[in-house]
Amino acid sequence: MDRRKLLLITNSGIAVTSLLFWLQAFAGLESVAALMLLLAVQQAFWGLNAPARNASIARLVPEDELPAAGALGSTVMQTGQVAGPLLAGALIPVIGLPELYLIDAVALCVTVWAVYRLPPLPPQAGTAVRRAGVKEIAAGFRYISGHTVLLLSFLADIVAMVLGMPRALFPQLASQTYAPYGEGLALGLLFAAIPVGAVLGGLFSGTFSRARRQGWMVIGAVVAWGVAITGFGLSRNLWIAVAFLALAGVADMVSMVFRGVILLSAATDEMRGRMQGVFTVVVAGGPRLADVLHGTAGSAFGPRTAVAGGGLLVVTVMLVLAAAVPALRRYRV
Repeated sequence: MDRRKLLLITNSGIAVTSLLFWLQAFAGLESVAALMLLLAVQQAFWGLNAPARNASIARLVPEDELPAAGALGSTVMQTGQVAGPLLAGALIPVIGLPELYLIDAVALCVTVWAVYRLPPLPPQAGTAVRRAGVKEIAAGFRYISGHTVLLLSFLADIVAMVLGMPRALFPQLASQTYAPYGEGLALGLLFAAIPVGAVLGGLFSGTFSRARRQGWMVIGAVVAWGVAITGFGLSRNLWIAVAFLALAGVADMVSMVFRGVILLSAATDEMRGRMQGVFTVVVAGGPRLADVLHGTAGSAFGPRTAVAGGGLLVVTVMLVLAAAVPALRRYRV
């Protein structure tokens, strides 16, 4: 369907669920079940919105501007992840929780208006009429398996996020390794460091967004992520550990930009939505698998060993993949 129409529906749905959050808070419902249901509905709208929104970028900007557009979008997202919770935490005691939900719903109307201002984004001429279903999901995975560079871009993200995302161990590291600095301060800094590094990477994205060897940029960024996570795992000083995590955030931003560009430029417009859907699942699911893996490894070997070992595995597996399958190394604009 027309992606603009889908974005209007899903953005409106996100805004309406925020309004329902306000209504249940204003009414004093105090139902955990209602909160969970509303959150699930809102996230379902987001799950439909994100692939369509990301796939639309290639229809709105010239191909040589895709890395810059990806860097801008990722920077906005990471800034929101840092500023949003901080702003909410500061304003809840001042304004009140129900009022913040209402402000959120009103602010989301600006997003709906912005989407309304976009040009129509119908399927391109000659695109076959398709109906959503399991058959089309299977066709999307067949498309990935038939395009090695797309498959490798997904694998690169899975390697980095599953083997090298140690968030599950941050509380234990804060209470044990970095306890002398204050457990609360240490935990806050650990969780904030990667997004802050990603924002910094986005602010300086002009230094790398014109690179033409985009496959090598993905490989180098994932290896840099692994090295930074290894350094974090070996660090006993909190500030050195935070610096390594911030460097990991910069590497993640570079990887995110060029993996996104490869997905947009290497796939046909007909398949971009499905590729972005898989991308959303990988981005959302990879860190959850990492939580299980690092929690288990941390219990077995200790948190610092688990973190450093995960970082080394990222470097090793990524280099082996790059050496064994040359498609990503050879990919360029």
